[in-house]
Amino acid sequence: MSFSSTQFDVCIRGAGIVGRSLALLLANQRLRIALVHNDSTKLHQPGQVLENGHGDVRAYSLNLASKKLLSDLRCWPEGNACTPILKMHVQGDQGGDLEFEAVSQGVEALNWMVDVPSLEQNLANAVRFQPLIKEISEAPNAHLTVVCEGRASQTRAELGVTFDIKHYDQHALACRIQTAAPHSQVARQWFQNTFGPEILAFLPIGGESSHEWAVVWSVTPQRAQELLKIDDVHFCTQLQQASKSVAGHVHLISERVVWPLQWAKAARWTGTMPGTENLKVPHAFALAGDAAHAMHPLAGQGLNVGLGDIIELARVIQDKEFWRPLSDARLLRRYERARQAEVMAMLCVTDSLQTLFSQTMLPVQKLRNWGMTGFNQLGPLKHWMAEQAMKSATT
Repeated sequence: MSFSSTQFDVCIRGAGIVGRSLALLLANQRLRIALVHNDSTKLHQPGQVLENGHGDVRAYSLNLASKKLLSDLRCWPEGNACTPILKMHVQGDQGGDLEFEAVSQGVEALNWMVDVPSLEQNLANAVRFQPLIKEISEAPNAHLTVVCEGRASQTRAELGVTFDIKHYDQHALACRIQTAAPHSQVARQWFQNTFGPEILAFLPIGGESSHEWAVVWSVTPQRAQELLKIDDVHFCTQLQQASKSVAGHVHLISERVVWPLQWAKAARWTGTMPGTENLKVPHAFALAGDAAHAMHPLAGQGLNVGLGDIIELARVIQDKEFWRPLSDARLLRRYERARQAEVMAMLCVTDSLQTLFSQTMLPVQKLRNWGMTGFNQLGPLKHWMAEQAMKSATT
């Protein structure tokens, strides 16, 4: 099938997980899609090995709604690239303790840890064999442009959309480790104050019987640089101490990567493409994923929220009146209204938790840990909260 610059219904700027998933969803509706690559959305090359022998440090926690989406697209990773989480154990800095279990929720898993390169490759293969998707490097004209470039989106800036940012006094350090004991499909998280407010997460990956974890350690910027520069032996010693030796000896199997953490939200998610205002049917844009919002990783919901965006956008387009163009402002506001409420709720939850656990005053520490332990005893409420974390309003 041949394309020209005027033959696309939708232009998607950004070929990451969110952008590729949206392209496949809309192609299934028989829309002609231009998928635009940029430097920030290049695929990890299969077989590429980093300094310490591991190909990639990223891993995502995906909920049931995300799993259903990717399974419907036939892109869900299989085998050891996907690890079901059967239990989540959270410990506070003053004895607080909270647990969630899949069996008590009546589900097969609380969520799934997915290896990013495997997921990206599945999506890339699916896009390659979808004739209605054209992968290009320059953005063409289209009735609707969807921006999925991530939180540093250049297109969003060019569109003049304000991106309100709250910078946290924390950086995230990510790496991969192997431990003496297997992870047993238990995700673990510690809130600590030994070196200032810190959140350490051990996330099981590598399959059900693996000894491998993805680590995300939220620490002060200064401590992040210290942990980045020390040698592997001393780093593993500090990591083992911070995790209370829960899985025994720690061995680093990847490089360490650090990035700043922030809360962010675009002032508007839809609008008219500049320069098309005088057309009979002006072209429009919509933001999705990290181009529209960014949140603290402590709840592991960033990608789930982004995939929730595109599920809703695809639904709105599928259900539109036949006479409405894809660029219709009222149509796109349906998407914006539907998603902003849920996204703002998740942004508020993650921001409130981060603020609560950044307080270093002892009375506050004791109160929040008492609250964690007390909440752990409230069966119905805990069950309801776990359900909200496992699903999306779009399911």
